[in-house]
Amino acid sequence: MAVTSRGIRMVVTLVVVAAAVLVGWRLWAFYTLAPWTRDARVLANVVEIAPDVSGLIDAINVKDNQEIRKGDVLFVIDRQRFQVAVQQAQAAVAQRRQALTLAQDDADRDSRLRASDTSAISVENVEKSTTRAAEAGADLAAAEATLASAEIDLTRAEVRSPVDGYVTNLTATVGDYARVGNGVLAVVDRHSFYVYAYFMETKLPFIRVGDAATVTLMAGDAQIEGKVEGISRAIGDANATAGLLARVDPEFEWIRLAQRIPVRIRLGEVPEGVPLISGLSATVVVHPGGTGPQVAE
Repeated sequence: MAVTSRGIRMVVTLVVVAAAVLVGWRLWAFYTLAPWTRDARVLANVVEIAPDVSGLIDAINVKDNQEIRKGDVLFVIDRQRFQVAVQQAQAAVAQRRQALTLAQDDADRDSRLRASDTSAISVENVEKSTTRAAEAGADLAAAEATLASAEIDLTRAEVRSPVDGYVTNLTATVGDYARVGNGVLAVVDRHSFYVYAYFMETKLPFIRVGDAATVTLMAGDAQIEGKVEGISRAIGDANATAGLLARVDPEFEWIRLAQRIPVRIRLGEVPEGVPLISGLSATVVVHPGGTGPQVAE
C-alpha cells in the first residue's frame, strides 16, 4: 500500500510538473511569438492651418474641438488692404488696355500707310510702332497677372479647411497678427485615423499585410476591426543622428531586448458612440491568415 501511495505521489508530481511546463511554454509562446501587443496608439493626420497671406485676424468662425467640413471658413484676415490692391490692379489693367489699343492703332496705321505709299513712312518707323504695340501687349499681360495675384490674395484672406475634421488647439483670437506660413490652428482629419502597433520582432514572422486585426481601445474597451496595412521597413538607430525614421528605444539598455517594429493598422467601421482621438492607447491582436473578422475594402 505504501508503494502504491508513493507511486501515486510520483505520478501526481509528474503530472503537475508537466502541466506547469506546458503552461509555462504556452505563456512564453503567447508573450513572445503570438501576434498581439498592448503597445499601440491611435493616430491621425493633423493639418496645420497657416494663412497664405499676412494680416490681422478679423474674425474666427470656429470654436476649439468643433467638427467642421471641408471648405468651411475657419478664420478671416482683414480684407481691406487686399481689396485696395485689387482695385489698383484693375485700374492698371484698364490703363494698359487703353495703351495697347492706342499702340495697336498706330501700328496698323503705319502698316497701311507703308503698304499704300512706300515713300510716306520708313520701314524702321513701321517696325518701331509694331514693337511698341507688342510691348503694350506684354505690359497688359503683366498687369492682368498682377490683378489675378491680387484677387487670389483677397480670396485667401478667408482661410478654409482643406479636410473634414475637428478643430484642435485653437489659441488664436481676433486681433492677432497672422503671418504667412505660421500655423494658427490645427485640424484633425476625421477620415485619416489609423493605429500604429509596435510588435516585437519575434512576432513579425506571423504577421502579413492584409491580415485581419482587432483593436481594443483602452478607453472603454471598445473593439474596432481592422486590417494590417503595412509593416515599417526601418526604425531609428539609437546611436545615429536624428532623422525621419521612427525611433523606438529599448526599455532596458543592459538587456538585449527584441526591437519593436511599427505595424500600421487600417481601421474598419467604428462603433457608434466611440470617439476616436489621436493618441489613444490600444491593444492589437492580429489574426494570421485571415482567421479573424474581415474589413471591407
